[in-house]
Amino acid sequence: MSAKPLVAVVGRPNVGKSTFFNKVCGKRISIVKDVPGVTRDRIFADAEWCGYHFTLIDTGGIELKSDDGMFVHIRKQAEAAMELVDVIVFIVDGRDGLVSSDYDVATILRTSDKPVILAVNKLDNFEIEKTYDFYQLGLGEPFGISCEQGKGLGEILDAIVAHFPERAESDESAALRIAFVGKPNVGKSSLVNKLLGFERVIVSDIAGTTRDAIDTPFTCNGREYVLIDTAGMRRKRGIEAESVESYSVMRALAAVRRADVVLIVMDASEEITEQDVRVAGLVHEEGKPSVIVMNKWDKVEKDTFTADKVTKKLETDLAFMSYFKAIFISAQTGLRVDKLIRMADEAYLNATRRISTGIVNDVINEAVAMNEPPSPGGRRLKILYSSQPEVAPPHFVIFVNDEKLVHFSYKRYLENRLRKTFDFSCTPIRLTFRSRKEEN
Repeated sequence: MSAKPLVAVVGRPNVGKSTFFNKVCGKRISIVKDVPGVTRDRIFADAEWCGYHFTLIDTGGIELKSDDGMFVHIRKQAEAAMELVDVIVFIVDGRDGLVSSDYDVATILRTSDKPVILAVNKLDNFEIEKTYDFYQLGLGEPFGISCEQGKGLGEILDAIVAHFPERAESDESAALRIAFVGKPNVGKSSLVNKLLGFERVIVSDIAGTTRDAIDTPFTCNGREYVLIDTAGMRRKRGIEAESVESYSVMRALAAVRRADVVLIVMDASEEITEQDVRVAGLVHEEGKPSVIVMNKWDKVEKDTFTADKVTKKLETDLAFMSYFKAIFISAQTGLRVDKLIRMADEAYLNATRRISTGIVNDVINEAVAMNEPPSPGGRRLKILYSSQPEVAPPHFVIFVNDEKLVHFSYKRYLENRLRKTFDFSCTPIRLTFRSRKEEN
């Protein structure tokens, strides 16, 4: 499965970047205020246009001439985003006209090898003549839009997806992207090196050695893979806002988003920490199939019950991802490292498992027959039919008479029944309930 293209939205403060971001994503994710600097960190969200799926990144307003610490941080965040993406959308303000800050941002963009789409916002009456001055930026034809009213967004989106690679049918021989994530110094790089059989990435006992996500092609049993080594993810409050490490963590987050499978590496010789759980939670929220990798097992004093005790601790701490599987390995000695790729394959297989509509309905109907939904206020939830429209992660849509009647506990019950029937280990699944009137 190919990674989604990344699209960054950039520009000076208060030109409507966040409004554009929210309109394209179809929901209010980024805060919109007429105050410069509201969007500081990069915000990611998935979007779709004409069958193309991509990830949009909202960035803070760029002020190159400001010495204010906040704007310096925002500028570095935006620059980091521009390095990661496939396409850049540069938003300018048609009401204000061309200003010096636009020239400053354009100068940076012209040195980039990324395609840039210039959008002149706030043309509520579609005054196309207000776009003419922006040709001076040297970024090609400016598109007139009104993010507030949604005017011209279709043309912008057409221009964005024109830069994406052609959509291809699923190709089982395509390289599977496997990202290694975790807090610093848990042995991610050592693990990658052990799998590769040579020292491809730097290994050091100094936390934070890996600053960029490093992709390495790898072949195992005739199948192609890409191993992605990432920077260790520390707690935000433990990272200086403008440090190199803060941008390394952002690249690690981007690596998770483009990975097909994520190996969550933890140090088995230490207690499971809050940050270990936080990293696992991030992978879960992104809907990625994953494997919990307990590294440094050779350093643990063990008896017959040690692995069971650690597993029970994981079950408690990772209760939100009850589907997890754990493996106890040692990158140092090679213990069970050879099983990792097989587990990654299994996780991906389960995440891309598609169940026919007829079988899905049989399972859901049987679950309802065994345990009917509660009837709050005398109204009974009726499940009409179900289907699975998407994979990676598996997504089930259940049509009901009134989605407001679906209690969280019953949703969890149906998810458990699906998991009991089909092998969805190592992957989250999504259940969506939609109201639909019963047919006469």
